[in-house]
Amino acid sequence: MEFKVPPEYEGKLLREFLRGIPGISGGILTELKRTENGITVNGEQKTVRYKLQSGDVVRLEFEQERKTDAEPVDIPLDIIYEDDDMIAVNKPSGMPTHTSHNHHYDTLSNALAYYYKGKNFVFRAANRLDNHTSGVVVVAKSRMAAYMLADQFYKKDARKIYYAVCHGIPEKRSGVIRKNIRRQAESVIIRSVCDDNEGRVCITEYERLKTGSYKGESISLMKLLPRTGRTHQLRLHMAYIGTPILGDGLYGDGFDADLHRLALHAGSLIIKRPSDGKDVRLIAPVPKIFESLFDNEI
Repeated sequence: MEFKVPPEYEGKLLREFLRGIPGISGGILTELKRTENGITVNGEQKTVRYKLQSGDVVRLEFEQERKTDAEPVDIPLDIIYEDDDMIAVNKPSGMPTHTSHNHHYDTLSNALAYYYKGKNFVFRAANRLDNHTSGVVVVAKSRMAAYMLADQFYKKDARKIYYAVCHGIPEKRSGVIRKNIRRQAESVIIRSVCDDNEGRVCITEYERLKTGSYKGESISLMKLLPRTGRTHQLRLHMAYIGTPILGDGLYGDGFDADLHRLALHAGSLIIKRPSDGKDVRLIAPVPKIFESLFDNEI
């Protein structure tokens, strides 16, 4: 990746400039220093003690990685956005993100391995969704882009919006749920809400968008903004206030309104492009099957 040194870094050390780039840690700097031509300025390899001049072009080059070992499988992709640094797709419900013991040929990594067949593609998902959650997934195309995107998620700079269809109607049209979550001791998967002095802090903002009914049962379309990013946070928080997400086999009540899927969708993600730091909004429209439940909105 290339960066043009701005005037405010005139006379400063290259190390200071590099540490100001999102995602560049001490460990990454060490790796770059050990790589031939890992750090160059105006085409010449430099140490991190080099004094910069305004307008210098700094280039970072990582060692080539081994391409992904996921089997290429011709699976249709709904591509939302693509540039030299990343690709964003609208992942369907039921598709795992990574290959695993039980999923070797039906994952997003399989689909992208086929899409980039013949290229040195390494699968680096910047965010993850549960198998049965649909919506925006971003995959970095380079190690540097992966670091920069991961830094945004770690610092909570990435802005996420989810949509869910819930069983029941919340008392308030909008609100904030603050309830800690912890992993159940006997399970590596299941979480539960807990007291404030236990687990990890979790915050979810919600807004009721529509209400309706299905076979006599009240349902609501919810807009959810996770202010923290804990495992199963949205599913647990909606169940906690008495409106579990439809089709939730872990925290729901068995009602799915014949959707035959978890009614949770990652609809919008705003992140900064690694190339220039500008915001890009990635949108995966609310599934039509969700909307169809509210044709007779009440």
